[in-house]
Amino acid sequence: MQAFRSQRVLTPDGIRPAAVVVEGERIASVRAWSDIPPGAALNDYGGLVLMPGLVDTHVHINEPGRTEWEGFDTATQAAASGGVTTLVDMPLNCVPETIEVAALEAKRAAAKGKTWVDWAAWGGVVTGNADSLPGLIDAGIPGFKCFMIHSGIDGFSWVNEHALRLALERLNGTGLPLLAHAEVAGPVDEAVARLHAELADPCAYSTWLDSRPDAAELDAIALLLRLAEEFSTPIHVVHLSTAQALPMLATARARGLPITVETCAHYLCFTAEDIPDGATEYKCAPPIRNAENREKLLQALEDGHIDMITTDHSPCPPEMKKRNEGRFDQAWGGIASLGLALPAVWNVMHARGVSLEAMAKWMATAPARLAGLENRKGALAAGHDADLAVFDPDAEWTIAESDLRFRHKLSPYIGLRARGRVRETWLRGEMVFSAGAFYGVPKGRELVRQ
Repeated sequence: MQAFRSQRVLTPDGIRPAAVVVEGERIASVRAWSDIPPGAALNDYGGLVLMPGLVDTHVHINEPGRTEWEGFDTATQAAASGGVTTLVDMPLNCVPETIEVAALEAKRAAAKGKTWVDWAAWGGVVTGNADSLPGLIDAGIPGFKCFMIHSGIDGFSWVNEHALRLALERLNGTGLPLLAHAEVAGPVDEAVARLHAELADPCAYSTWLDSRPDAAELDAIALLLRLAEEFSTPIHVVHLSTAQALPMLATARARGLPITVETCAHYLCFTAEDIPDGATEYKCAPPIRNAENREKLLQALEDGHIDMITTDHSPCPPEMKKRNEGRFDQAWGGIASLGLALPAVWNVMHARGVSLEAMAKWMATAPARLAGLENRKGALAAGHDADLAVFDPDAEWTIAESDLRFRHKLSPYIGLRARGRVRETWLRGEMVFSAGAFYGVPKGRELVRQ
């Protein structure tokens, strides 16, 4: 038995002095600060914040098949360094893509003995694999991801309305969510053709931004909302970047449609105005938009119109970023950020007077619910896994290359001012990270839907 106590424990009822009592891998109780069971090993953190381990449901681990891009070992170490104790892997950057049971089994085999935190895998919806979805459901995956535009990976094809309908028919009644990359090609193709005719500079960030207009997201989300009218399947919009979609999403949610929405740390920490030309480490799709748009996303989080914050950690070998050429049109689209989201976003939110309770809701509780893990992850509550992050919310620092724990040390977060440091991370009652070092051996497990 262990007891973890602090003057600032982030419980489901708010931050207060408390003791979290752990028996084995689970939280047995959350008690008064002074109520320590006899014989329990005491970990006293004084005034540091004791909060639930974070849950990141949008991560590209890239193993098997593209382990040189990232891999389970480095991805889960990066997660642990940032207080993240659960990852859910996207299905498209591995080889084979996670679109059938055999591919899922290959991923499970690749992960053995390498994971420092717990993990799960989304299944993929692509053109022609509707009949593979029941098998993946039976194999225990927590939901499915699709693209409504080219994904950048030829083996993970985008889906049109017909293919979406086939998938939703298979998922109907299961309760499993369909996660959608909500951009469609029409507005993008039109914008690219216009920019090409204008001889727009491919090294200018404004060219990349103009090539992925808000309309691509708006049209895709409108289609998803129409489908949500017909099917009871929960639909989740990943990495929302355009604030223009917020009114239609708010209306749909107010009417009871099963829609959830995430945005990402980079849309909250950066603005288009501040991105230098040629800085391809900022390239992602949908793109980082302007400061006015960012303000509206931040306000939507505070108002409850966006449910959660993820990273969309999408790394690649540095040469694929084409940093020397500086051409956004040729660079891989994806931002490396795993382990940095809590201090980077907290720096923004603290300045706005937002609470750590809200941060935990957006980065632990809501993502756990999306992945069907709300009964064991995302909160310091009796019966939950003893996943804890010890956080110093007042530490101010500048992110350096040496702080990056993922494989390739290329990220737009280098040089960003951050607030708060994760001092320790505990997974199911065992310390895995402390004072910049990792402890023990990888003991992360796959979380299979029951």
